[in-house]
Amino acid sequence: MRSIRKIENAVLTACTFLAAALWIFPLYWAFITSIRSEERVVSDAAGIMPDEFNLSSYVDILWNSNLVNWYINSIGTALIITVTVIVSGMMCAYAISQMRFPGRRILYGVVLASFMVPSQALVVTQFILMNDMGLINTWAGIILPQLIVPVVIIVYKQFFDAVPKEMREAVVLDGGGDYTLLFKIYLPLNWGITTALAIITFIMAWNQFLWPFLAVTTEDMMTIPVGITQVKDAFGVFYARLMSVALLGAMPVAVAYLIFQKRVTQAVMISSGVKG
Repeated sequence: MRSIRKIENAVLTACTFLAAALWIFPLYWAFITSIRSEERVVSDAAGIMPDEFNLSSYVDILWNSNLVNWYINSIGTALIITVTVIVSGMMCAYAISQMRFPGRRILYGVVLASFMVPSQALVVTQFILMNDMGLINTWAGIILPQLIVPVVIIVYKQFFDAVPKEMREAVVLDGGGDYTLLFKIYLPLNWGITTALAIITFIMAWNQFLWPFLAVTTEDMMTIPVGITQVKDAFGVFYARLMSVALLGAMPVAVAYLIFQKRVTQAVMISSGVKG
């Protein structure tokens, strides 16, 4: 039995390493492509091993594109979306869970039903609305349609429902109101959930492509995912430059994931559990 278990563990380990290699190979190929000259990239002698260290594509991207503006737009919009979604989602969930008002169940039913509507189905209506409001090519036009994240409300409501009622009653007897309950009692208890949801919301906002692509038509207002397409259009099919801007665009999210890996995993498990 021990020998069989050792063989099974060895097979599982080998499969894990193989899966990891298959997953990381595109990133590896993008990196070695970005540090080659354009002539070397398209030559027949280019192999899978790094044989050149040329940073000209990075220099070209940094100096001859609007990468800095794209970074500012992505960081600014992603931060505003994250803060707004977390705060509004927490307050909405608290109201649905802890307060009694007419239409409370209907409101929560609408939040649950929003899972069945794909965001892509709303882009035409959202674009017409943003255009009528004059918000095309503005941060507000990028941000507003991305503030609908029902999973945040549902996760927070599940947490608020699990808090003992005796805690709420004790705070109310001491003269505390809803503000005290939410921000001074409940929020410190769920910092882990808040951090996880904030990280995953920021990553989703940073990687968003479809809506910013539709809402922005000027290059200086584009975010990183949309700006990558403009590098290709501006320079033609230059693979080293394309891989360079793609890696630079993915770097903040990759660093954030490495730093907050446990929180990201927790957020994915929470959202998957809610959807399941």
